[in-house]
Amino acid sequence: MDIQDFYNGNEWNAHEYFGAHVTEEGVWFRVYAPKAKKVTVIGEFNFWHDTELSCGGRGGIFSICIPEAKAGQMYKYRVYHYDGSVTDKADPYGFGMELRPCSASIIREMDQFSFTDEQWMEKTDKGYNRPMHIYEMHFGSWKMKKDGWYRYEEMGEVLIPYLKEMGYTHVEILPLNEHPMDESWGYQSTGFFAPTARYGTCDGLKSFINQCHMAGIGVILDFVMVHFAVDDYGLAMFDGTPLYELPYSDVTTSEWGSYNFIHAKGEVASFLKSCANYWLTEYHFDGLRFDAISNIIYWRGKQECGVNEKALEFVQSLNEGLHKRHPHAVLFAEDSTDFLKVTAPVTYGGLGFDYKWDLGFMHDTLRFFSYPPEERREHYQDILFAMHYFYNELYLLAFSHDEVVHGKKTILDKMYGEYEDKFRQCRTLFLYMMTHPGKKLNFMGNEIGQFREWAEYRPQDFDILEEYPMHKTFRRFFHDLNYIYLFHPALYDGEYNRDCFSCIIGNKAWDLVYAYIRQAGGERILVVFNFSNSRYQNYLIRVSGNCVLKELIHTESDIYGGSIPCCNAEIPVRNGQCMLDLEPYSGRMFQIL
Repeated sequence: MDIQDFYNGNEWNAHEYFGAHVTEEGVWFRVYAPKAKKVTVIGEFNFWHDTELSCGGRGGIFSICIPEAKAGQMYKYRVYHYDGSVTDKADPYGFGMELRPCSASIIREMDQFSFTDEQWMEKTDKGYNRPMHIYEMHFGSWKMKKDGWYRYEEMGEVLIPYLKEMGYTHVEILPLNEHPMDESWGYQSTGFFAPTARYGTCDGLKSFINQCHMAGIGVILDFVMVHFAVDDYGLAMFDGTPLYELPYSDVTTSEWGSYNFIHAKGEVASFLKSCANYWLTEYHFDGLRFDAISNIIYWRGKQECGVNEKALEFVQSLNEGLHKRHPHAVLFAEDSTDFLKVTAPVTYGGLGFDYKWDLGFMHDTLRFFSYPPEERREHYQDILFAMHYFYNELYLLAFSHDEVVHGKKTILDKMYGEYEDKFRQCRTLFLYMMTHPGKKLNFMGNEIGQFREWAEYRPQDFDILEEYPMHKTFRRFFHDLNYIYLFHPALYDGEYNRDCFSCIIGNKAWDLVYAYIRQAGGERILVVFNFSNSRYQNYLIRVSGNCVLKELIHTESDIYGGSIPCCNAEIPVRNGQCMLDLEPYSGRMFQIL
């Protein structure tokens, strides 16, 4: 490690120096605590008695080699403060930790697992002109065994066949770093380099990712770099002073009650850069989803509080460095602001993310589908608005975990109407999402039309597929729609090119009809929606030239729980016109031949 780069915020491999490292001479322990009076290490190897680390005049870096220490043993740093207080701390760079409520770090050897995914790593890329439908999941509550959670390596055996069957290209996992409370879902971390012990060890997680890659599934990690948990054994007041957090002020604590990182400090920048590099390098993750970027852009995440310039400089440096070191890795920003150039390259003054979550699309669309038909006329523009700003950034459309918890209702339950109408409209909602430009992400449970809100302590209600026919047919619709998306390049190739999207009906607020054409890869796709509760017979649709419309999917097909016989209709277009029957709350998709 270059010590000057560490202090300047330019070190990307601090984890190879700090932490606990197994060598032939023993285990080397190194920790950064510049304001500490003294630091000792306690653990199983010394019967939890103090063994003092030497500072050696290296600017707050304490170190020692202990021959008796072995991989798999637990340890903590005991930090002595100048005010006379003492705190036992987990290792900030520790590669393993105990399962809550315990908090000791665990010595891990990181070179025991051998990946076999060389071909995948060589060919994978950022997917700009490829289909990308991400299955977002919480590892512990997708499915459970009788005796609790699946271990990392076990999950691959049950999850991967499901992802392949359903047509997903990637899986995105809520944070897997160690965290003390199940209810935080991993977003309040105490072990930034430690995979949570809930599901196993480092090697188990590597095995899971390797299995996914061998099956052609990309794996994205939800990465938290804005804030951290306040537990006294974690990063908080690590050496008796605000080492990782902002000094005490009105911006020290986040809206979630956690401490905000001070990104302007070089040592903290090196910590976070090394952490991001570690997950991509050691575990072969294909990308990182960065949580709460609005809280990086603005102080407290609020525009009125002003731009956090130093944090933005950190993000630009982070993304630029990750692109250089991991050209294939995909970097996603969860950002609710209208800050410009989030996905523009740093060279051109942007923040350097590859994609940005389109939270405006999510809010506008779900709100529109919650209105009764008579109110939708007033909000017709809500459903069109996303395309007015779509080309400002490289967007991903997400119906994520945040939308199915805390009394917000599930995606299906947000739909207006009673039982059958909810299914009818939810099919139309997902046809709209999957044919709208932008990459896709759906949280687990969306694909089966789950009514119960997600809870981290219980598995998804997959039993409803056998008990209730509407859920089974809804899942079939979701499956078929996914595969249409995968195999029709007009739905993903060139989607960030204005020439690949044409609105052909966008002024029928009274009818609540909306239609557009997607074109790329040598094909054209027509999509027509009826968001009203009225049935339209022989509705005029204008498509240039003489051609044939080959129907790919109809949301009201009887095989999906609707009332229209599945017939794969072929409809002629003469002199640029054709007439379509549009069922209430329905959508139809055609290939233009």
